Amino acid sequence: MATVVAFHAHPDDEVVLTGGTLARAAAGGHRVVVVAATDGRVRNDDVDRVSELRNSARTLGAKRVECLGYADSGFGTEFYPDPPGRVRFARADTEEAAQRLAAILREEEADLLLSYQANGGYGHRDHVQVHHVGKRAAELAGTPRVLEATMPREMLIRVANAARLLRLPAPYGRDVLRAAYAPSSSITHRINVFRFARQKRDALAAHRSQIGTTGAAARLFAVLMRLPPQVAGLMFGREWFVDPTLPAGRVYRDIFE
Repeated sequence: MATVVAFHAHPDDEVVLTGGTLARAAAGGHRVVVVAATDGRVRNDDVDRVSELRNSARTLGAKRVECLGYADSGFGTEFYPDPPGRVRFARADTEEAAQRLAAILREEEADLLLSYQANGGYGHRDHVQVHHVGKRAAELAGTPRVLEATMPREMLIRVANAARLLRLPAPYGRDVLRAAYAPSSSITHRINVFRFARQKRDALAAHRSQIGTTGAAARLFAVLMRLPPQVAGLMFGREWFVDPTLPAGRVYRDIFE
């Protein structure tokens, strides 16, 4: 059996990008560890998002959850100053953050690190930093394999177009989508997680504070939570990764291939 460490920027990223894959690995007897770089707080509010992360990870079958303790850097043109006593992750010293993550990788004798691509998916500054920190940490710890979580860009463009037609909030703006995530031709791993869609949906429900209680996002969230398992499986039934050491062309069906 293997040990998989999933390194993410914020609480809820572990579900959106890798939830089904982590549930599948845990169900297969592998040890799953989730590490979040930040506690998900852009401002010093009272919401305990790390507790939400722990509940989510437990739903997915993770055996250990850690938070490196950095502050959320926020998304958009405004880059807020560091809050009192904390550093925003995008401003963190890469080597220091990598040493923190590498210590966990060594403790766990990790066989595989799940991280992000250099573009940070949709360009979030914390996601870009995850790529740099994760890559360096794997080097420091001697972790043999790194897979970078992603999504097919073409699929996201179709989803965004459909959302606009239905007058639902699009996941990303048109300008972001032009360079978001990865073209399908570059994806090396496409994982079938249909059987774990309910777990993924239930893990997402643990992050209620990220959604709010009013507005279009809250309404969409409510619809997703009521989906029958078969429909949820169709929506959440695939996850994707890129192995930067492999040539594009062949697509693997398991993260351990």
